[in-house]
Order: sequence, then structure tokens, then C-alpha cells
Amino acid sequence: MKIKEGFDKGAKDYDAARKQLIPCFDEFYGIALDVIPFHKSESIKVLDLGAGTGLFSHLVSKHYPKAEFVLYDLSDAMLEEAKNRFSKSESKVEYVTKNYATKQIDGKYDLIISALSIHHLTNLEKEALFNKVFLSLNNNGVFINADQALGDTVLIENHYRNEWLKQVKAKGATDSSLALALERMKEDKMSTLSQQLTWLKDANFTEINCWYKNYSFVVYSGCKCKNA
Repeated sequence: MKIKEGFDKGAKDYDAARKQLIPCFDEFYGIALDVIPFHKSESIKVLDLGAGTGLFSHLVSKHYPKAEFVLYDLSDAMLEEAKNRFSKSESKVEYVTKNYATKQIDGKYDLIISALSIHHLTNLEKEALFNKVFLSLNNNGVFINADQALGDTVLIENHYRNEWLKQVKAKGATDSSLALALERMKEDKMSTLSQQLTWLKDANFTEINCWYKNYSFVVYSGCKCKNA
């Protein structure tokens, strides 16, 4: 199953299983929000890469009511769900069907975010993306990625996967939602955390840091400093 096909197929039920499939859901997204460095009253422009149903952007919008959003995603079906999520919001939101890995990023942003999307890219695509992201940020702009990282060894990765399976079953994930998740995961191309932080440095980001790690789930960021 190709990535777009998988997300098109699961769009309607995608959100219902989020807290089961992300056992550390509250910490994972909570820390990703906490490390946004802007004041709550600022009119920031935000790009969400692989926005899916708009979950991450919607959470950001609750903390930054003056923010404007652009949501990129491969799947029209997922973006339709994002539109539904924002239907009662006063936030200005633009929805763009785009493969951000192969297409250019249009415009400049104060904040570029992504959640559980970039791990679908190859190593070379991740490296290229981080360079595009850097160039697409305004001075003092920030990139925050809440994603999954590969274990440094096969034994570590196997432990990550086994622990995840144990936790999602304990959280009550249904057989059908787990089956869809495992099918989508066949398209994963995860990289280690250390590789990704190195690629951020190579792309000229500074203030690079991993703020959170829970087995494979990570939140890291980099800044485009004014003098970079």
C-alpha cells in the first residue's frame, strides 16, 4: 500500500485511534507545543508539513489565536478532515495538497511544524527537506518536528517496536486500527535521532535540541538564528 493510498483509506478513522496508537500522546504533543518560543499574542505564520487531519496545527491555534496556517499534505481526504476540524475556528487556514518532499515550499514562515510525517521520507529526502525548511523560515524562525526515530541498533529498534505494541494494546487499540497502522508502517523509512540532528546542523540550524524522547517518539527543534 502506497503512503497516499493508506492515508486516504484511513482518513475518516485516523483521529479516533490517535491516543491508542501514540501511548505518550499528551506528553508528545504537549512538549511540542511548550517549546514554541513565540509570545501567545504574536501574529505568526505557521506551515504544517504532512498536516494530515490538522491535529498539530489545531493545537497550536488554541495557544496562538492570531496565527495563520498553511497545511501541506499528500492526501485530499486527510485535508478534508482538517477542514472539518477547523470549521468552527476563527484561524486563517490554507489547505494545500502537495508532496513537500518533492515540491518546493512556497512562502516564508515564522514556525514550521510537522508531526508523524517526516519519517516517511528517505535519508536523502530528509536531508534535502531540512535545507528547504531552513530557507523557508524567517530570521529567528523555528522548526519543530514531533515524530518517530529509528533505534540505533537492531536490538534497540526491536525493543521500541515490541514496547509500542504492548502499550497500544494496553491502551485499547482495536484490531482494525492496529492493522491499518501496521499496514501504513510498511512505508516507514525512519532514521536515527542522531542522524536527523546532524542533518539539521548541516542545514545551518542552531539551538538544535531534542526536547522529548519516549522509545521511538521524539520531539526536536532547530532555529534559524538572525545572524545565520
